Amino acid sequence: MENKELRRIRREVGDLARRVGTHIWSIRQSQDFRLNIEAKGRHDFVTQMDKLSEQMLVAELTEIVPSAGFIAEEKTRTDRGERLNWIVDPIDGTTNFIHAQPPFAISIALMEDDKIVVGIVYEMSRDELFSAALGQGATLNGQPISVSNIEIDNALVATGFPYTNFTRLQPYMAALTDVMEQTAGVRRLGSAATDMAYVAAGRYEAFFEYDLKPYDVAAGCLLVTEAGGRLSDFNDGGDYIFGGEMVATNAASDEAFRSIIRRHLASR
Repeated sequence: MENKELRRIRREVGDLARRVGTHIWSIRQSQDFRLNIEAKGRHDFVTQMDKLSEQMLVAELTEIVPSAGFIAEEKTRTDRGERLNWIVDPIDGTTNFIHAQPPFAISIALMEDDKIVVGIVYEMSRDELFSAALGQGATLNGQPISVSNIEIDNALVATGFPYTNFTRLQPYMAALTDVMEQTAGVRRLGSAATDMAYVAAGRYEAFFEYDLKPYDVAAGCLLVTEAGGRLSDFNDGGDYIFGGEMVATNAASDEAFRSIIRRHLASR
């Protein structure tokens, strides 16, 4: 896509994410509102607000790029395009949203062939819109952002604890122990999209997690790389959007941090 077209899409999708997110969060905060919670699996929940958010997003994304297909968490649409696809998480951090405990975010990415070309993460509770387009940098509420230059000894690291898939719990805990010993601290917010946006904004120096879905990370991937950060899977490879595992870092802590992850979580 040409730069002019990407700028248009980035602007329109950002406006859409903020509009829908503001609406969803205002409903959640109303005194007489009651959530209808369904279990998709063990510790994996969906609410009527996830579904409403996705329906609203899909309806307007269809107008913004009519030729694009969809990879959407709640499967409002399931038709995939040949070259263009929206990757949509209507509320990343649903468990947080259920408890009204931030953060929770809308995450929208546009993929062209195998590249993310637009990425939007809107964290509802703080009204923070993280935005990126390929080759055009990353912003927070319209202001440029970049990863930090902090090295691993003073790094603040984000992670997501396993909550449905415990098959790699032992090596994950070993990696987590190493990370705690070699960095300034670890945080678990409960929203991978927000974690990656925070790496892009220099609030965290690194993020790692496994058992992720593409709609958790696709938008965040572009935010991180456009902000000067680096991405890999646990084997230092490039299978991080659909491969289910993610390492995102700034440049200063990258090699030292990835060496910890390789030691414990790389496939043998």
